[in-house]
Amino acid sequence: MSYFDLTGQVAVVTGAATGIGEAIARRFAKAGATSVIADLDLDGARAVAESIGGSAMPLRIDITDSADVNRAFEEVLAKTGRIDILVNNAGIGGKAAPIEQQTDEDWQRVVEINLNGPFYCCRAVIPHMRGRKYGRIVNIASIAGKEGNPNMTGYSATKAGVIALTKSLGKEAAKDGICVNAVSPAVIRTKILEQLTDEQVSYMTARIPMGRTGTTEEIAAVVHFLSSPDCSFVTAQCYDASGGRATY
Repeated sequence: MSYFDLTGQVAVVTGAATGIGEAIARRFAKAGATSVIADLDLDGARAVAESIGGSAMPLRIDITDSADVNRAFEEVLAKTGRIDILVNNAGIGGKAAPIEQQTDEDWQRVVEINLNGPFYCCRAVIPHMRGRKYGRIVNIASIAGKEGNPNMTGYSATKAGVIALTKSLGKEAAKDGICVNAVSPAVIRTKILEQLTDEQVSYMTARIPMGRTGTTEEIAAVVHFLSSPDCSFVTAQCYDASGGRATY
């Protein structure tokens, strides 16, 4: 018996042209899924899809634009006829600065990408999943959404919002065969760290009992279970992948 088998399933992963999203898409493909590499960077998405091979496909999507999100999901359904898995991974760290140095534009940009984006994507796919009485949604949150990181008010607030969105939607869809969960990584070595100062990265890493950053593959492993049929009695939960940093 093969556990966490995704053969024949279609998985849309946002922000999959790089980092955690790319690692998730690659793992899904190895488990038998058609990985849809959804990203604003279409060239990057194409490159990842081509390197994965098989049925993997690129998809341009602007998650801050609800109309474009609807268009993108309709495109996937037209090509594949189904969406079994949605991973809301796309996000930004935002400007690293004290709150009084954050502009309206700084705040709004983080909210649009980190919180509005997952909302638009969930709203677009839920009717299809309800109609089929099956679906798995995994939202990538952050330990910052539980504990808060200084000089990252926008990022911390939006990731807290993602956790609450997950819990609310998970309960809404609990009787529809749909499981909605979140994963809260601690600091993972990806390009998003380039938006932060060395001091901020050191602050976050020093609070990890394992004493190291996580890898994209380690996050993908947790997401894989939560996206599989084996995840059948787990919903509205937030799984920490923090090397021991979070204990609640």
